[in-house]
Amino acid sequence: MFSAVALGLALTASSASAFAAEKPETVNIGYQKANIFALLKYRGTLDEDFKKQGIKVRWVEFPAGPQMLEGLNVGSIDLAATGDAPPTFAQAAQADLVYLGHSPANPKTEAIVVPENSPIKTVADLKGKRVALNKGSDVNYLLVSALENAGLNYKDITPVYLPPSDARAAFQRGAVDAWVIWDPFYAEVETHAKARLIKNAEGLVPHYTFYLASRKFADHYPDTAKQVVDELATLSSWANSHPDDAAKILSQSTGLEQAIWARALARMPFGAERMTAEVFTQQQALADKFTQIGLLPVKVDVRSATWSQDAALKK
Repeated sequence: MFSAVALGLALTASSASAFAAEKPETVNIGYQKANIFALLKYRGTLDEDFKKQGIKVRWVEFPAGPQMLEGLNVGSIDLAATGDAPPTFAQAAQADLVYLGHSPANPKTEAIVVPENSPIKTVADLKGKRVALNKGSDVNYLLVSALENAGLNYKDITPVYLPPSDARAAFQRGAVDAWVIWDPFYAEVETHAKARLIKNAEGLVPHYTFYLASRKFADHYPDTAKQVVDELATLSSWANSHPDDAAKILSQSTGLEQAIWARALARMPFGAERMTAEVFTQQQALADKFTQIGLLPVKVDVRSATWSQDAALKK
């Protein structure tokens, strides 16, 4: 016969188990047309697997990472995937998010490019030049790091903050001297404007895609959150071994030619790995650099967004 204490412990364990196994009625996932969640959406495998569990998937499209993470912060979505920079800005704005995992490093997918006949040959030649980029984006970190590596600082260039579509037009008409951009826009400007590479992120910054969730969702439905990361890992294995099929899907999603996506995917390894202390340290370096140059208004503690399932990584 159970004592009162033993019975209480048993009930607590039972409640905790039931809580951990609880499933949401709907999972709201934010995506951009060009990211891995778009590939997951159009393949339909996650929807099928969740349907068997009585879970509905609602896909919500966003134009860019910052808007998506604002949606995560206000509760309109539960999950998102963005590059390195947007989560740090979201944390600075007090968004209660957690890092579920990350892609492999893919430094070849972002680059500083110039027109084919530009006299600019090296990063050092950017001194005094007008450089287009998306403010606060992953490539902002690449530019700062590349300039410092060349003995320059951010004040040595004139940043021209433009979203990719406007930057592409400015690059085409010669209104800027260089453009810092990521795939698939990088592959497009290489293909159609014969843009010349000055420097990609190799040896400078790792460049990850991060898989993120609201803390409320991840802690309340940890099994569901883990399943999404597992689905991304399975999808990644498929995409890496079927690049033509992946390029076709992403071409349909974005409207860019399949050949452009084939070029981009050749340097874009997919994957889904749980967070590590090393990756958190790298992400902290990005946040600290953005604070140093004034892009982030406050210092951000990246590890405060550690998921409770990865609590040991806070140390």
